Amino acid sequence: MSLARLKFDGDGLIPAIVRNAASGEVMLSYLNAEAVEMTQATGLLHRYSRSAGKVVQPKPGAGQRVREARLSCGDDCLLLLVEQEGQGFDAFKTLLWQDESSADSIAVTRDILAAIYQVIQDRRDNPSEKSYVASLYAKGLDKILGKIGEEATETAVAGKGGDVDSVVYETADLFFHVLVLLGYYDLPPERIYAELRRRFGLSGIEEKAGRNAAAPEPPSK
Repeated sequence: MSLARLKFDGDGLIPAIVRNAASGEVMLSYLNAEAVEMTQATGLLHRYSRSAGKVVQPKPGAGQRVREARLSCGDDCLLLLVEQEGQGFDAFKTLLWQDESSADSIAVTRDILAAIYQVIQDRRDNPSEKSYVASLYAKGLDKILGKIGEEATETAVAGKGGDVDSVVYETADLFFHVLVLLGYYDLPPERIYAELRRRFGLSGIEEKAGRNAAAPEPPSK
């Protein structure tokens, strides 16, 4: 990103809307030229603290790794897609008002897969006897993998049957259990999105060839 393109305000700052890729939450930060340069150089978000009057270094193990940066059409505001490392995402927590017609709609404010993933993590970390997710984690990885195999088979059967409603239902079940697996390894959905973005524009043959080329050779006998 060229600093010459950015329009800093009279105080030498540019606002940045920072979006948590996993949860969809957002927060507002400010960067000066130094903070922008350090963010680009390290890949970690460096903010400018207006109260301290300096660039704040990210805390070890609790920073935001920038996966994507966009500039507004007026060149005076940034949109940063980040992956949170550890705790510390200082999002907008206080609800002032909300349209009651959308109060129960998670999809209005965040990605639905990320929202479900958060619930899965909560069930994992705060298990209860009534939680299906907690029961899967209690039974271990083999149980989780078995459910994925079961749901994948049911999805394939639904696809063969040609009933589109069944395809939707079984695919949703499959997605859910894959999210449980991701939760087992603490892998947010954004990691999958990032891999799909990496592959975007590549042919399947090229992508597979690249993986095969990068794979270590088997030891010689």
